[in-house]
Amino acid sequence: MLILTLLTLSACGMTMTEKDFENQTPKLVLEDYFSGNLVATGLFEDRFGNIRTQFTVDITGTFDGKTLTLDENFVYSDQSTEFRRWVIEKTGPNSYSGTTENAIGEALGTASGNSFHWTYKFRLNVGDDVWKVKFDDWMVLQPNGVLLNKATVYRWGIKIGTVFLSFRKQAAVEAADGEPARLAS
Repeated sequence: MLILTLLTLSACGMTMTEKDFENQTPKLVLEDYFSGNLVATGLFEDRFGNIRTQFTVDITGTFDGKTLTLDENFVYSDQSTEFRRWVIEKTGPNSYSGTTENAIGEALGTASGNSFHWTYKFRLNVGDDVWKVKFDDWMVLQPNGVLLNKATVYRWGIKIGTVFLSFRKQAAVEAADGEPARLAS
């Protein structure tokens, strides 16, 4: 029983790092992957495992050699919409910083192998309230070109939920479906 308890406690202390992905392929180059038109599908799950909302995102990305700009158009399951523009600077061979209107300060991130990890603080609209939250965001590129994203959201240091997203290049969506990708209606 003591050994089982020790193993459980040691597993709780393990944290995923960028180093865990450094030799994984295909290599994720953020500015290459996000240049052009993409479609994302996602959901937000609260800390109790309840899906609170689902959404699609139509994304247009441009890279000028130093700055990646992402224009994101969200459509939520209740038919509400939101526009967000991320401006992401490449600050080193594998490092990035980004800003968007509701971000508090800068988002800081590192690409490693097939992954991208970044953290940031954000003003999140929740009903008629605005909550200050922290995102711990991991993206992992799959061999089929799908980019999976898991973002854990914290408020006052307590996990309030998780965002799950799946990104695909719009051309890949059109090829698979035989027609142009469309936002949920």
